[in-house]
Amino acid sequence: MNSGVKLEHPRDAAVSGTDESADFSFLPPALAAQSKALIESFHEMHGYACLPDIMWKAGLGSLIEARSELRDLLRRASTSRSSKKSNAGFVRIATNILSLEILASRFAGWNAIYPDAARQAEAILKRHAGDTHMPLIDFYLHPPKYPSFASIAALVPPGNSSRTSNFAR
Repeated sequence: MNSGVKLEHPRDAAVSGTDESADFSFLPPALAAQSKALIESFHEMHGYACLPDIMWKAGLGSLIEARSELRDLLRRASTSRSSKKSNAGFVRIATNILSLEILASRFAGWNAIYPDAARQAEAILKRHAGDTHMPLIDFYLHPPKYPSFASIAALVPPGNSSRTSNFAR
């Protein structure tokens, strides 16, 4: 699995103006890397087989289908014969969506550091999710049985350790 987080799709970068074909290059690389690390650490312990089911049950299908990069990743991940490539594709989808949710929900102050990215994330989620529900934040950071304080602390923006006490959404 590629350890670097590459969220940009060169083919999509050439297309401008439409939300459905825009890439995710506006996502802060540090946030994407931290989101990816959180997702991978969870699934290394619990298995990757449940990742597509988590996204399906969370109702993220319309968002994935509406975004060309996510739709292409889903197609490749779903049809790959390599479990490593398949898992990497599903992780990349979840990484993009979790990063959008973190920016749009004002989690840990990411929106204050990257206000333009936060506005873009809010617009994308509002257009495709329709409500304020943040299913991947709820799943990975606020599980029903116990909150994951270590996971929450892992998503504090770099250089902002003083914000660890402010995790309100």
